Amino acid sequence: MEMIIGGAFQGKSDYAKEKHPEICWKNGGKLEEYQLMKAEGVLDFQEFIRKELKAGHDVAGLAEKLAEGNPDIVVVSQEVGYGVVPMDAFDRKYREAVGRVCTGLASKSKKVTRVVCGIGTVIKDA
Repeated sequence: MEMIIGGAFQGKSDYAKEKHPEICWKNGGKLEEYQLMKAEGVLDFQEFIRKELKAGHDVAGLAEKLAEGNPDIVVVSQEVGYGVVPMDAFDRKYREAVGRVCTGLASKSKKVTRVVCGIGTVIKDA
């Protein structure tokens, strides 16, 4: 598993597509779980988490499930935990869920790259 993370509009998707032109990328907000488990690469992974939470699904074990079910996936996700804490209860729950799932994915990933201003910095390479 590989992760590419970064803030909003920092060039994560372009970076991922440039580094992995062979991948058929999917949009996280449009995937069902069974599709996620078969995807080569997922852009906007945080939107998958948002969709699942809105549907009332628990995402607590998602990192483990994805690591076991699709260990070769490349996940691109926005870091949503920086800045002002949202006033809306759902937005706080979403923010925390993205952070926890991505922390789990990062611990299981062979490589994690953080993209800022379109520049990728490898922060984990196991």
